[in-house]
Amino acid sequence: LSPGAKMGCFTFIKVMMILFNLAIFLGGGTLLGVGVWVTVDGQSFLDIFGTLSSSVLQVVNVSYFLIVIGAVLMVIGFLGCCGAQKESKCLLMMFFSVVLIIFIAEIAAAVVALVYTGLAETLLTAVVTPLLKEKYGVDKSLTHIWNVTMTEVHCCGLNNYTDFNDSHWYKEWGTYPEPCCCAPAVGGLPPLAHPHLHGCLLQGCFNQILEEIKTNAGVVGGVAAGIAALEIAAMAVSMYLYCQLDQK
Repeated sequence: LSPGAKMGCFTFIKVMMILFNLAIFLGGGTLLGVGVWVTVDGQSFLDIFGTLSSSVLQVVNVSYFLIVIGAVLMVIGFLGCCGAQKESKCLLMMFFSVVLIIFIAEIAAAVVALVYTGLAETLLTAVVTPLLKEKYGVDKSLTHIWNVTMTEVHCCGLNNYTDFNDSHWYKEWGTYPEPCCCAPAVGGLPPLAHPHLHGCLLQGCFNQILEEIKTNAGVVGGVAAGIAALEIAAMAVSMYLYCQLDQK
């Protein structure tokens, strides 16, 4: 290519890089703003978007996820946009590094999820089961999250109902949480222990959620592949700009 064509190509890619990362930055800012809004005033959010969620606590917990994702997107967008606009090799390399770290983390998570499902279950059991035993029925937020999860996914505990054995809840009420049982609650209280109750207990949430993911594997895989392709393209473009600045 002639010098003029190379310059034109560089300018075009630079502008695309700026616009792409500006969109990422604005999108991240929007997610961050919504996350903060819901955290501070979840009730107003529910009043406006009530159909999106039936639980304030569900929305509040989603808000933390939105804040984290929004902040990460804003950092990426800022580095990419400013790096291209200012033709800063330092910012472009930082952008490349951040995206590369996220890309490697996603690959590692996918490998662990596919190959080491048993290990993931063991690690989760070691962390979540003691938490259920100690905090379920004590911590209102955690209790509500688990009630919603168990009701919606039709499951009980992480592995199964035995996660609640010797728990604070079982010691206080003498039975398992209501979402685990066929017996209905009476007067807002959990159902009393029945001799036949064990026939009503549901399977663990880990396996249920795993089955849901497997059922929607095509959609999950497609979204993951699309995100990976965007990340690879972003890294390639940032490295191209970096190398062109080196030649300048």
